[in-house]
Amino acid sequence: MKLGRWPKLGPLLLWALGCLAPSAAAEALNLQSVAPNIWFVQGEAAVGSSANRNFISNAGFVITPEGVVVIDALGSPALAQELIDAIRRLTAQPIRYVIVTHYHADHIYGLQAFKALGATVIAQQGGKQYLNSETASLRLSASREELFPWIDENTRLVPADRWLAQDGSLELGGERFHIQHLGPAHTHEDLVVQVEKAGVVFAGDLVFRGRIPFVGQADSGQWIAALERLIEIKPRVLVPGHGALSSDPLADLQLTRDYLRYLRQTMAAAAAELEPFEQAYARVDWSRFEHLPLFRAANRMNAYNIYLALEQQASQGLKP
Repeated sequence: MKLGRWPKLGPLLLWALGCLAPSAAAEALNLQSVAPNIWFVQGEAAVGSSANRNFISNAGFVITPEGVVVIDALGSPALAQELIDAIRRLTAQPIRYVIVTHYHADHIYGLQAFKALGATVIAQQGGKQYLNSETASLRLSASREELFPWIDENTRLVPADRWLAQDGSLELGGERFHIQHLGPAHTHEDLVVQVEKAGVVFAGDLVFRGRIPFVGQADSGQWIAALERLIEIKPRVLVPGHGALSSDPLADLQLTRDYLRYLRQTMAAAAAELEPFEQAYARVDWSRFEHLPLFRAANRMNAYNIYLALEQQASQGLKP
């Protein structure tokens, strides 16, 4: 029997779980300093589950004299509330904006907690397609079962208040935020946020630091191009969508880029020669990447998705 089938028990179980492991919750949302007045929290290198509260992605914020700008909203309303509480311990300034790097569940299920405070949500307009899709609806339904009690019948999908059609900027309290659309890549709507004075870049899921990314239905070729553009920006500090803070952005950008390049190189050859996927996968030397977290969980699926995409391109006479 799944707990998700008893939604009325959600608040009680939520309270009970919090009482049983308060120290674990506090440690999980440990604030890490990025630069003066810039902070982030780091999710686990894991697949989302009720055990980890869907805390598998990063989120950050910038405190200014006129308010707070948050980047991404974490994977559940409860996590978002914990982030709000952490911000409140540092400043009484209102949370003015939440910038969404992309509309994936582990980055957006916390949005409703910020909306309740009156924050303005900013995202790229490509997110509308996902937000209004059957995929998003089915994912939420499944999450209410798989991630209960952290995702329940009260969790909802929150649209942006401001949909960006092109690159934009935001100024608040003397801070300037450059918002660039580098999709389609990991998703169609990928945004990166550059905090101008500090030279800090919040890269969203364009960068999975020190671990294997989830490719899914991403445009891997455009993703590589987006990483090249990030390399050209030369950020001083990089906050990835997943993984630890990077004070050596070039190396971390190159790792994600090189992994995607290797997937495309090996799978393109197999697709062009009509080699069966299982045979192609078995002969590839994965030694450079197999030590990375989530290799077993994600690599085969990543390779297969790219194989299918390149096989389709090959059938149409297109070059990878």
